[in-house]
Amino acid sequence: MNSPDHQGDPRLHSKRMGRELAMQFLFECDMLHVMPEFAGWERFFEQIRTEHGLKDNRFGRKSREYAEALFSAVAVHGGEIDDLIRRQSQNWDFSRLATVDRNVMRVAVCEMLYMKDVPHVVSINEAVEIAMDYSGERAGSFINGVLNGVKDALAANTAPVEA
Repeated sequence: MNSPDHQGDPRLHSKRMGRELAMQFLFECDMLHVMPEFAGWERFFEQIRTEHGLKDNRFGRKSREYAEALFSAVAVHGGEIDDLIRRQSQNWDFSRLATVDRNVMRVAVCEMLYMKDVPHVVSINEAVEIAMDYSGERAGSFINGVLNGVKDALAANTAPVEA
């Protein structure tokens, strides 16, 4: 990745970096079959901070804080998040989804549910871009479809009830 001084790279927004860090940590936890927790996060973050060029500056702190908020919410609400993904990925066995794709979607759904300052379309677009960086273009299309279904289901659940 480029140095955090280059402002043209969309990955250099602290929320984007936080999403990537959270996804990578959740991916690692998924592969190791362990629950995401702060002790594992500390070890993970120390290993990966150099790879991402994270310094102890505002960008680095904001990225870390956002990643921690995301993975913490996924750890607490993982069942609800996974159920939403399962319902929208019809004809796909959840356990057979690519681990990267599953965790990209977990981060995006977490954002849609718990990060009210982030518009759902931003969560979806970011997830698609991250998927294309880490998984592939076909994954981006699949993830886009699943997450748009989640967005629509959430909108339907929050629609006012007609009298």
